[in-house]
Amino acid sequence: MQDRTHLVDDITGHRRMRRNRKADWTRRLVQENRLTVDDLIWPIFIVPGSGIVDPIPAMPGVNRMSIDKAVEAAREAAGLGIPALATFPNIEMELRDETGSNSLEANNLINLATAAIKKAVPNIGVITDVALDPFTSHGHDGILRGGEIVNDETVDQVARAAVMQADAGADIIAPSEMMDGRIGAIRMALDAAGHQSVGIMSYATKFASAFYGPYREAISTGGLLKGDKKTYYIDPANGTEAIRDAALDVEEGADMLMVKPGLPYLDICWRMKEAFGLPTFAYQVSGEYTQIKAAAMNGWIDGEWAMLETLLSFKRAGCDGVLTYFAVEVAKILAKR
Repeated sequence: MQDRTHLVDDITGHRRMRRNRKADWTRRLVQENRLTVDDLIWPIFIVPGSGIVDPIPAMPGVNRMSIDKAVEAAREAAGLGIPALATFPNIEMELRDETGSNSLEANNLINLATAAIKKAVPNIGVITDVALDPFTSHGHDGILRGGEIVNDETVDQVARAAVMQADAGADIIAPSEMMDGRIGAIRMALDAAGHQSVGIMSYATKFASAFYGPYREAISTGGLLKGDKKTYYIDPANGTEAIRDAALDVEEGADMLMVKPGLPYLDICWRMKEAFGLPTFAYQVSGEYTQIKAAAMNGWIDGEWAMLETLLSFKRAGCDGVLTYFAVEVAKILAKR
């Protein structure tokens, strides 16, 4: 028999990587990571009123919704198999003040939305954020005193707000304000109020990022913000500090960890999952979403392909799920496969 060995066989030692890539069925057979609807958490924006679906210019395809419309959106999400929503309020300007006191109103916008969604769609999870920036007149995540975001007073307030959110039906509290000690304080407050079954998804590593701009438009805080958030968000240059921050949250009782933003911090996702083994999530934030949408609208990239590729990258980096504004769009695509 004629020896048909090629030079490439000698070079590779007869190991050819393309064998497993030669056909669709082999590629599917050896695929290491898969994106499914179970990986998706859908962030939505709530506004006062009724019958409102208000497009956000900086986030094409994303709307602010009144509670009744948010309930309809929750039904759609549940029908597609999306496990959970993350809710963010855009309250009236006259209700915002230096301390974010409306966060402590039992019947504030976020709590009313939670109660309505859980009543209408009890099988979908509701994740609520206790940061104060939607409630403050200065756009910061905490209480402003003499030009400083005060840590301990803010922690006291977010712990109280967390209990009210749990009372309204929140399944998971997701504190994002990055104050020291807030995870432990919230856990103690929830347990004391009888909410032992309510989980905490810690924004364990929230970076001082350029990618939040469209979100701040969505909740009307961009024009309010005085200064920046670098005294409490993490420096994008600091990976080890981020892991230390996450370690403290684990010690204080976090049930899940989150990295925010997502794509620029895939290394942090991997390091956190490897270090702690807790359920780990990434938030594909508004700036990441808008980049893909804007480029696709201009015909510069294949938007669907880029969307799915970036979401798959989070799975490859060790994430158990992703908060993404693409959730419904992706769920519909996956349902057709």
